[in-house]
Amino acid sequence: MSKAMLRTLRPASALHSYGPRARRTFITLPGTEAQSLSATRILPYKSSSLYTLIADVDSYSSFVPYCMESKVTKWSEADKNGRRWPSEADLKVGWGGYEEKFTSRLFCVPGSIVEALSGDAVTDLSKADISHHSATFDAPATTNAIFQSLNTRWVVKPFHFKPPTGQPQTDKTLHPARDQTEVHLTLNFQFSNPIYAALSKAVAPKVAGIMIEAFEVRARKLLDGPGSGITEGHPLDEKFSAGKKIGA
Repeated sequence: MSKAMLRTLRPASALHSYGPRARRTFITLPGTEAQSLSATRILPYKSSSLYTLIADVDSYSSFVPYCMESKVTKWSEADKNGRRWPSEADLKVGWGGYEEKFTSRLFCVPGSIVEALSGDAVTDLSKADISHHSATFDAPATTNAIFQSLNTRWVVKPFHFKPPTGQPQTDKTLHPARDQTEVHLTLNFQFSNPIYAALSKAVAPKVAGIMIEAFEVRARKLLDGPGSGITEGHPLDEKFSAGKKIGA
């Protein structure tokens, strides 16, 4: 039989079944493909206060779902305002009877972004924005038993809202803009272990929403009510001052 007839009889897919694409598909086990999730909330608090809560990685175990332990192990150099920020942390997560501990590198753009990287995830943040993290910017990836890669990024930015006066034609009363903040969370991850991928199949698509809702509850608890709020001199705010003993 001629080569031309073989090509005619053989399905097109078979011609490529041994090519590079087929090998990559074979290696990527079901459930371990890369995933991307996001969630956004508008919260009635100052962005600086919410940012301080997000940067308090030591407290993640008290409100982040599935996070059982969280401990900052390295801190950045002082930024231009004399503050240090978390640059590495150990976290323990658990669900479905399984528990695993892994290390994340952290990059903080003061007042704006908190990013955590695990596995072979890399940042696209500008080195100029995180120069205080220069000691760990090019640190090698830390492998773990759960994720091939994990990038968790929190972004906060002011969302000013000026309430209507009720009588726009005649009422000239000036109303101050209300302090509000847009909080955006993105998760880009890829499981390295198909067992964990299978265990998280039902909840994984909802994780970003669950996390941001849990953060909203924490913000309400710490920032609402008499005597609450994070201001200059607040113990949580002082935690990031370069002259303080950090991690206590």
